[in-house]
Amino acid sequence: MGQREERREEKLEEQREKKDQEKGGRLPSAVKETLSFLMYIAIVFVLTYLVIHYVGQRTEVDGQSMENTLSDRDNLIVDKITYRFRDPERFDIIVFPFQYKDNTYYIKRIIGLPGETVQIDAKGTIYINGEELAESYGREVIAPTNLGLAEQPVTLGEDEYFVLGDNRNHSSDSRDPSVANIKREDIIGRAWLRIYPFSKFGFIKHQ
Repeated sequence: MGQREERREEKLEEQREKKDQEKGGRLPSAVKETLSFLMYIAIVFVLTYLVIHYVGQRTEVDGQSMENTLSDRDNLIVDKITYRFRDPERFDIIVFPFQYKDNTYYIKRIIGLPGETVQIDAKGTIYINGEELAESYGREVIAPTNLGLAEQPVTLGEDEYFVLGDNRNHSSDSRDPSVANIKREDIIGRAWLRIYPFSKFGFIKHQ
């Protein structure tokens, strides 16, 4: 009986030691939940960073230079991925930085493409390579006093674009020396989706 009792005690002791080891290998549930939450936050942060820097970016329209297409305080999502697969096209609405002020971005419509010559005559007619441009985006006819650089022929480089605001007489764009031609590498993306005001929610039409 004495040996049996000793063996039984030994087995019980072994079982207790095994349980203690198992408990020691486990994390308290509160710690596990905290780690899971932190992991979730980290994943969300990384995904948000990737989306903002490589896929899309929220921006707000400031001013009336793109009326009637876009209005002051419109909130947009800018598509930053399309131009990784194709070049910008005529009439695309693009976002690019203003070179003379940090954290300031302009949103305008592409009128002239690389290698083309753009000119605006005294009647406000836009010419591309000497031919009248058929377009209907301008809110009003460009006044003779607002021809700017385009009063004379503007020949674009191989990576340059000529842009105008749709509100032609109230827009600082490629006619203005402070903006001038926009280089391909400076284009952040194209206006994609209007998310506010909710009454105007929808995709932006370019063509």
